[in-house]
Amino acid sequence: MTNTAYHLTLPAARTSSVVFASPHSGAHYDARFLAQTALDDHAIRSSEDAFVDLLFDCAPSYGAPLLCAAAPRAYLDLNRSADELDPALIEGVRKVGHNPRVASGLGVIPRVVAGGRAIYRGKLSRAEADHRLHAVWHPYHTRLQHLLNEAHAAFGQAILIDCHSMPREAVESSARAAARRPDVVLGDRFGASAAPEIVERVEAAFAGAGLHVVRNTPFAGAYVTQAYGRPSRLQHAIQIEIDRGLYMHEETIRPNANFEAMRDLLRKVVSEIASIGQQRLPLAAE
Repeated sequence: MTNTAYHLTLPAARTSSVVFASPHSGAHYDARFLAQTALDDHAIRSSEDAFVDLLFDCAPSYGAPLLCAAAPRAYLDLNRSADELDPALIEGVRKVGHNPRVASGLGVIPRVVAGGRAIYRGKLSRAEADHRLHAVWHPYHTRLQHLLNEAHAAFGQAILIDCHSMPREAVESSARAAARRPDVVLGDRFGASAAPEIVERVEAAFAGAGLHVVRNTPFAGAYVTQAYGRPSRLQHAIQIEIDRGLYMHEETIRPNANFEAMRDLLRKVVSEIASIGQQRLPLAAE
């Protein structure tokens, strides 16, 4: 299923309570948006989680749906609340309190891309902001919650795996001098968004594939894990950040020689994660 907000691939049969999602891999840069931006066609992509949708596209073959953004992160950030509007970018928006993401230009409609480069030459109208929320943000999040509700109804629980990529520079700057650089960072908001046993199983799936995994540093999870992680209600959310340098050239935004090997490695990881959500199936069928 494809529209302007998302691409949804459903399995032939849902056999897992896991839902995979990629909110930052959208790459449909329409002509109207490109005419609004001060950046060239390459620079505008620098905040995109390029190819993450392809890395996880095997999920439906293991009984789990895959929901991916269609619109790019530079246009609208689906990992932000709809009310994280930036008064420095959007006309008619008042500053309410201090939100460090908004203050740094990374609200729901970003003001900057990676490296702090300004996306626009001036401000956007409030009507433009509302249009983007209506056309992209609300349909994506409505569909995501619907998928989680279906999983919970069928299996007694729902597990959201929120898939992202992280710049090599961010990984290197966060690693201690003597520590091994992480390949994968799991974010569970320091235990608030998912049950420990589920996080442990997800960590074991990546570690079993030979990847070095850490938790919550430097990425603990943002809006999606905060909004959807409700372990007391058996709805769990875990953010996955994968080092981009493992599979792509960051400067050119092109797959590197290891891309297919990384994709094959993640098939096993995705299979094991999907299996976590299969254990409640007999009980749900009673």
